[in-house]
Amino acid sequence: MEKWDVRFLELAKLVSSWSKDPSTQVGAVIVDANKKVLGLGYNGFAAGVIDSEERLTNRDVKYPLMIHAEINAITSARCDLTGATLYTHGLFTCARCAAVVVNSGITRVVCHRTVAENPRWNAEFELASLQYAEAGVQVDLIG
Repeated sequence: MEKWDVRFLELAKLVSSWSKDPSTQVGAVIVDANKKVLGLGYNGFAAGVIDSEERLTNRDVKYPLMIHAEINAITSARCDLTGATLYTHGLFTCARCAAVVVNSGITRVVCHRTVAENPRWNAEFELASLQYAEAGVQVDLIG
């Protein structure tokens, strides 16, 4: 494990704490080959959308409104992400986000091994991993 991987996973952990979701905080950091941070994101509602406790505690409302950390990091980057690395904390990428990660040009995904072993989300993680493998995105599970 490279010291920079640890540092960026810690940064993703910090970013995850910015989420107002009472049940799951996810953070994402995108960096280029020179270790420059290109984008940060956490799971939350779109800018300007009211994130009331009532909405955040009602899964039927929360899930359709929630933007995942990976998508927030990609859209906040506002630059070419070809060859970049995505670090996530909280959860491994879901299948929908994996498709966007692949299309963004990101070529490496890093997260803690324990995050990728959450039984509740196994099917999503397997589909994400399949997409990454087929598209040639390197996945490094740390720890």
